Amino acid sequence: MRLTRYTDYAMRVLLYVGARPDRLCSIAEISRAYGISQNHLMKVVHDLGKAGYIASARGRFGGIRLGRPPEEIRVGDVVRHTEEGFDLADCGGCIIAPACGLTGALREALAAFMAVLDSYTLADLLTRRGDLLGLLMAAQSHPPPVVDPLELVSADGDEATVEPKD
Repeated sequence: MRLTRYTDYAMRVLLYVGARPDRLCSIAEISRAYGISQNHLMKVVHDLGKAGYIASARGRFGGIRLGRPPEEIRVGDVVRHTEEGFDLADCGGCIIAPACGLTGALREALAAFMAVLDSYTLADLLTRRGDLLGLLMAAQSHPPPVVDPLELVSADGDEATVEPKD
């Protein structure tokens, strides 16, 4: 299974602001640290805010922070929120699906995958907060170039996209 860039960016935002609970963070600084387009991060942050994972403060000294304690943010819930669907194969449109063992095996595999993600909270991912902050600080000193995922093309020619959730 492969998660979308949207989910990747959502988790990066949560990790960034979770590592800095003592202050508000800006989308611009997160963009610089990760080398991600600010426009895409704005969509992700807006969606995370609507879902209550992020809280924002407007104004000159505004920014974003976690909307709830990291112990209450389950990784599996974030993935379910940010991913469109979890069909590992197009079994729904297949004529042999009712008799095929692959359908059940894939359903079981997905359930196991999500069970593992459900067993972790954001707090679990932040146990090495000091190391994480050191890496983020280094990234801000020497930021990677900002890459717009719409400009990326995979080896098989498919464009990589970041789509906002409805």
